[in-house]
Amino acid sequence: MLAEALSALAATAATTLVGAMATDGWESAKSRFSRLFSRRGQAELDRIDAQLDTNAGRVARKDEDRVRQALIGVWQLEVEDLLEEHPELAGELRDLVTELQAGLPEKSMTWVQNNIARDHGKLFAAQGGNIIIHGDIDDPAR
Repeated sequence: MLAEALSALAATAATTLVGAMATDGWESAKSRFSRLFSRRGQAELDRIDAQLDTNAGRVARKDEDRVRQALIGVWQLEVEDLLEEHPELAGELRDLVTELQAGLPEKSMTWVQNNIARDHGKLFAAQGGNIIIHGDIDDPAR
Protein backbone atom coordinates (compact mmCIF):
# COMPACT_ATOMS: atom_id res chain seq x y z
CA MET A 1 0.00 0.00 0.00
CA LEU A 2 1.25 3.44 -0.92
CA ALA A 3 2.04 5.84 1.93
CA GLU A 4 -0.48 8.66 2.40
CA ALA A 5 2.05 11.32 1.37
CA LEU A 6 2.79 9.52 -1.90
CA SER A 7 -0.89 8.94 -2.52
CA ALA A 8 -1.55 12.65 -2.03
CA LEU A 9 1.34 13.44 -4.41
CA ALA A 10 -0.19 11.06 -6.98
CA ALA A 11 -3.55 12.86 -6.68
CA THR A 12 -1.92 16.26 -7.15
CA ALA A 13 0.17 14.99 -10.07
CA ALA A 14 -2.90 13.51 -11.76
CA THR A 15 -4.85 16.73 -11.30
CA THR A 16 -1.97 18.74 -12.74
CA LEU A 17 -1.45 16.38 -15.68
CA VAL A 18 -5.14 16.38 -16.61
CA GLY A 19 -5.27 20.15 -16.10
CA ALA A 20 -2.50 20.56 -18.66
CA MET A 21 -4.37 18.57 -21.33
CA ALA A 22 -5.57 20.70 -24.25
CA THR A 23 -3.53 23.72 -23.13
CA ASP A 24 -0.56 25.42 -24.77
CA GLY A 25 1.77 23.62 -22.38
CA TRP A 26 0.41 20.14 -23.09
CA GLU A 27 3.23 18.79 -25.26
CA SER A 28 5.85 19.79 -22.71
CA ALA A 29 3.81 18.34 -19.81
CA LYS A 30 3.21 15.11 -21.73
CA SER A 31 6.88 14.76 -22.59
CA ARG A 32 8.00 15.30 -19.02
CA PHE A 33 5.46 12.90 -17.53
CA SER A 34 6.36 10.32 -20.18
CA ARG A 35 9.98 10.58 -19.15
CA LEU A 36 8.99 9.49 -15.63
CA PHE A 37 6.99 6.54 -16.97
CA SER A 38 9.91 5.48 -19.19
CA ARG A 39 11.39 3.80 -16.08
CA ARG A 40 8.81 1.05 -16.60
CA GLY A 41 10.14 0.04 -20.03
CA GLN A 42 9.36 0.82 -23.66
CA ALA A 43 6.13 -1.18 -23.92
CA GLU A 44 4.68 0.59 -20.88
CA LEU A 45 5.90 3.96 -22.17
CA ASP A 46 4.18 3.35 -25.52
CA ARG A 47 0.94 2.47 -23.70
CA ILE A 48 1.13 5.58 -21.50
CA ASP A 49 1.89 7.86 -24.47
CA ALA A 50 -1.07 6.47 -26.41
CA GLN A 51 -3.35 6.86 -23.39
CA LEU A 52 -2.18 10.45 -22.86
CA ASP A 53 -2.84 11.32 -26.52
CA THR A 54 -6.31 9.74 -26.42
CA ASN A 55 -7.21 11.47 -23.17
CA ALA A 56 -5.99 14.88 -24.33
CA GLY A 57 -8.07 14.45 -27.49
CA ARG A 58 -11.15 13.72 -25.41
CA VAL A 59 -10.59 16.84 -23.31
CA ALA A 60 -10.27 18.93 -26.48
CA ARG A 61 -13.40 17.46 -28.13
CA LYS A 62 -15.89 17.12 -25.29
CA ASP A 63 -17.11 18.89 -22.18
CA GLU A 64 -13.69 19.77 -20.76
CA ASP A 65 -14.65 19.93 -17.09
CA ARG A 66 -16.60 16.67 -17.08
CA VAL A 67 -13.89 14.78 -18.97
CA ARG A 68 -11.12 16.22 -16.81
CA GLN A 69 -12.93 15.14 -13.63
CA ALA A 70 -13.33 11.61 -14.99
CA LEU A 71 -9.67 11.36 -16.01
CA ILE A 72 -8.16 12.53 -12.72
CA GLY A 73 -8.95 9.22 -11.02
CA VAL A 74 -7.50 7.21 -13.90
CA TRP A 75 -4.23 9.12 -13.84
CA GLN A 76 -4.03 9.04 -10.07
CA LEU A 77 -4.02 5.23 -10.28
CA GLU A 78 -1.34 5.29 -12.98
CA VAL A 79 0.89 7.61 -10.95
CA GLU A 80 0.31 5.58 -7.77
CA ASP A 81 1.42 2.43 -9.62
CA LEU A 82 4.52 4.24 -10.84
CA LEU A 83 5.37 5.48 -7.34
CA GLU A 84 4.84 2.02 -5.85
CA GLU A 85 7.41 0.63 -8.29
CA HIS A 86 9.75 3.64 -8.16
CA PRO A 87 9.33 5.60 -4.93
CA GLU A 88 12.63 7.36 -5.66
CA LEU A 89 10.75 9.37 -8.33
CA ALA A 90 8.72 11.26 -5.71
CA GLY A 91 11.06 14.25 -5.52
CA GLU A 92 11.31 14.57 -9.30
CA LEU A 93 7.54 14.25 -9.62
CA ARG A 94 6.97 16.88 -6.92
CA ASP A 95 9.29 19.31 -8.74
CA LEU A 96 7.56 18.61 -12.06
CA VAL A 97 4.11 19.23 -10.57
CA THR A 98 5.24 22.53 -9.04
CA GLU A 99 6.66 23.73 -12.37
CA LEU A 100 3.61 22.67 -14.38
CA GLN A 101 1.14 24.20 -11.95
CA ALA A 102 2.84 27.57 -12.33
CA GLY A 103 2.20 27.47 -16.08
CA LEU A 104 -1.40 26.26 -16.04
CA PRO A 105 -4.19 28.62 -16.94
CA GLU A 106 -6.31 29.23 -13.85
CA LYS A 107 -9.37 27.64 -15.49
CA SER A 108 -7.47 24.35 -15.90
CA MET A 109 -6.58 24.10 -12.25
CA THR A 110 -8.62 21.68 -10.23
CA TRP A 111 -8.00 21.25 -6.54
CA VAL A 112 -7.94 17.88 -4.86
CA GLN A 113 -8.32 17.52 -1.13
CA ASN A 114 -7.77 14.21 0.66
CA ASN A 115 -8.95 14.03 4.25
CA ILE A 116 -8.69 10.92 6.39
CA ALA A 117 -10.09 10.40 9.87
CA ARG A 118 -9.19 7.19 11.66
CA ASP A 119 -10.01 5.44 14.90
CA HIS A 120 -13.26 7.29 15.61
CA GLY A 121 -11.58 10.60 14.82
CA LYS A 122 -13.50 13.64 13.72
CA LEU A 123 -12.58 15.50 10.60
CA PHE A 124 -13.63 18.97 9.59
CA ALA A 125 -12.42 20.23 6.24
CA ALA A 126 -13.11 23.06 3.87
CA GLN A 127 -11.71 24.07 0.56
CA GLY A 128 -12.12 27.72 -0.22
CA GLY A 129 -14.69 28.24 2.52
CA ASN A 130 -15.32 28.27 6.23
CA ILE A 131 -16.21 25.69 8.83
CA ILE A 132 -18.33 26.93 11.70
CA ILE A 133 -19.01 24.59 14.59
CA HIS A 134 -21.47 25.45 17.32
CA GLY A 135 -21.63 23.53 20.55
CA ASP A 136 -19.61 20.65 21.90
CA ILE A 137 -18.54 18.32 19.10
CA ASP A 138 -17.81 15.56 21.61
CA ASP A 139 -21.31 15.65 23.11
CA PRO A 140 -22.80 12.16 22.41
CA ALA A 141 -26.33 13.59 22.74
CA ARG A 142 -25.87 15.55 19.50
